[in-house]
Amino acid sequence: MWKSFLVASLWLAVVPVAAAQPFDLSPSVIDDEVALGQAMPGLATQVLSSYKESDRQKYLDQLFRVQWVAGRHADASKTLATLKALRAGSASPQTRALNVQYEVLAKARLLATQGEEPVPFDEALAQAFRETFARLDDRTSALVIRALGVDPAAFRPALREALEKQKGKSSISLADALALIRAYQVEAAFRELAPRVAPLIAEDDARRYVIEKDIPVRTPEGATSCVLVVRPRSASGRLPALLNFTIYADPSTLFAEARRTASNGYAGVEGLTRGKGCSPDQPVPYEHDGVDAAAVIDWISTQPWSDGRVGMFGGSYEGFTQWAAAKHLPKALKALMPSVTAAPGIDVPMEGNVFQSFVYYWPFYTTNNKALDNAPSDDRARWSRMNREWYVSGRSYRSLDQIDGTPNPFFDRWLEHPAYDAFWQSMIPYGDEFSRIRIPVLTTTGFYDDAQIGALYYFIQHHARAPGAEHYLLIGPYDHIRGQRGTITRLGDPLKVLRGYETDPVAHVDLGEIRYQWFDFVFKGRPKPALLKNKVNYEVMGANTWKHVPSLAAMSNQTVRYYLSAARSGDTYRLSSRKPEDDAFIPQTVDLADRTDVDRISPGGSIVDKEIDTWDSLAFVSDPLSKPAELSGLFSARLDFVANRKDLDFSISLYELTPKGEYVSLSYYMARASHVKDRTRRQLLEPGQRVQLDFQSGRLTSRKFQKGSRLVAVLGVIKHRGAQINYGSGKDVSDETLADGKEPLKLQWYGDSFIDVPFWK
Repeated sequence: MWKSFLVASLWLAVVPVAAAQPFDLSPSVIDDEVALGQAMPGLATQVLSSYKESDRQKYLDQLFRVQWVAGRHADASKTLATLKALRAGSASPQTRALNVQYEVLAKARLLATQGEEPVPFDEALAQAFRETFARLDDRTSALVIRALGVDPAAFRPALREALEKQKGKSSISLADALALIRAYQVEAAFRELAPRVAPLIAEDDARRYVIEKDIPVRTPEGATSCVLVVRPRSASGRLPALLNFTIYADPSTLFAEARRTASNGYAGVEGLTRGKGCSPDQPVPYEHDGVDAAAVIDWISTQPWSDGRVGMFGGSYEGFTQWAAAKHLPKALKALMPSVTAAPGIDVPMEGNVFQSFVYYWPFYTTNNKALDNAPSDDRARWSRMNREWYVSGRSYRSLDQIDGTPNPFFDRWLEHPAYDAFWQSMIPYGDEFSRIRIPVLTTTGFYDDAQIGALYYFIQHHARAPGAEHYLLIGPYDHIRGQRGTITRLGDPLKVLRGYETDPVAHVDLGEIRYQWFDFVFKGRPKPALLKNKVNYEVMGANTWKHVPSLAAMSNQTVRYYLSAARSGDTYRLSSRKPEDDAFIPQTVDLADRTDVDRISPGGSIVDKEIDTWDSLAFVSDPLSKPAELSGLFSARLDFVANRKDLDFSISLYELTPKGEYVSLSYYMARASHVKDRTRRQLLEPGQRVQLDFQSGRLTSRKFQKGSRLVAVLGVIKHRGAQINYGSGKDVSDETLADGKEPLKLQWYGDSFIDVPFWK
């Protein structure tokens, strides 16, 4: 996950004040590592004479890299010192941690080459490391070590991309040269550091922390959880503990999180679900995590170093385990910070009661061994073949493991529960159980987080069942990774673009730092994180501003109703603000047995794109807005239709169509029609009978529309190789086959179907 997060950071814009003549660079260096190493110092030397930048921090940050690659290590070291002095006084440990790894390496090179007697480089590096880290406080050192833990391979794609731009060219522009030098310098530095720093980091850890690994903790059910504890040696007295309870048994990641927690003055505890790490049990996702996490919390509260208070944090699965633990109300649990939170049965492995195939490999990845099995996770070709063969063959969805050739008992168990029944309800708080959870909670997610629907489910249910709950929401233009990490990489660089969308400057946040601000607020009486000015805190995309309101409903003060008119507008239909006077409808036929689209490449897919996918769908477009408007909140809708089948799976997506002809993705909803009214109980349609389905999207958005923009709604039937296909026979969808779909699905969408869109005006 971190690879893509880091690679993008290498393309930070460094805009020179004045352009320069192109520099010579032979195209032969593109595929020759030796030739590249010989050419880069000369290129950097040329750039030194031309590079200028009005922003002093940007200038110095780029200058030391150019000096570095030019071989002027003494100059690079001085520039780094100047840059550090410029940033001195910052309260942010992330700012203090910037570039420290390069300071260490530059100092080591000087020690190895410029002393009275030459020093072997490894000895020089050890000396430079110890001298530098001796001056760092725990919080800063933890962030530097976190940066040092990045695999050098994560930086190679950026270097390769910079080189590929030079194919067929014998010269390079200043801007491209700066980008190439930056990518080259970062990759080379980490390649040099990576094989040498592990023992030095271990030495520094032993000096700062008390570390206890592989602690077995017994649960009431007789199972074992494996626990890691890291505590600061500088602490006096007992400490509150922060627990991350996870199935992702990656030792380096777990230790890095525990170290960072300890560096912030807490006992850092990483607990593994049963069957992982030192646990002798068999791994079982989801089903026992609440009981097991509660047992670990109880164990923490009895330890001599514990002050009896525990907070939990983590994202995705680790967000789920927090709510799973809270369901059991352990006395020591005092606060949560769940991010991009999974809600089994709500958003994974099914959403809207429609099972999704992207999660099929996940049980192998997490349960094949005591750690993580990366082979299934990386074997995308295997799952693509499986999904394609299933789609073409028309076999039942339940036969996926037979097609793959390897049993998948956990996925098969999930398929036995297509409704949100007691199986799913037992895993997380359900109904009035939310009313008993009276501890502070901070939920973070993103408009483009696939798990946003789960994160919002907890937020909505908690406030509905426990009015006045101290539960905050922080949401912005983030995906699943950025919704739990923020937009700041391990190297401290901001990630500026997400799938074609350029993030507003105010939306750049470090959620790792906000994590400790949150728990300091709860446990240490310090100020609440500055962004949490109300219960709902959201960034308005395109407006470059944060807003803060007491509820989701308060995000808007006007609802505009758009009807799905049968009137055509070119290749699309009208999204009309007027209710139709007649009973006109749009006929739609979907051949559920058609497989000619098996290898179809869907257009669009980015947040900002020139195209959108309308396959098996109807597109509705509004009139242009006469002035800018802010769309903020959850959309709702009513679909009025007749179907010739007992069921169907559908989706509805919203976009802004800008005057430039770009589509900006906003929100979407997907569901099985028979479960729209009740996710716990299926209610089949009556073929040929008109029905109305009312629903609200579970995915927030906030976007400032430009004058002249249009709202676009795409209503479609779900039929592709990445999810169940509902043939509408009324049988369990997992048991349906192509034979159940020989009669095409025929629909009549009536024009008094509508979408209610929340605006702030």
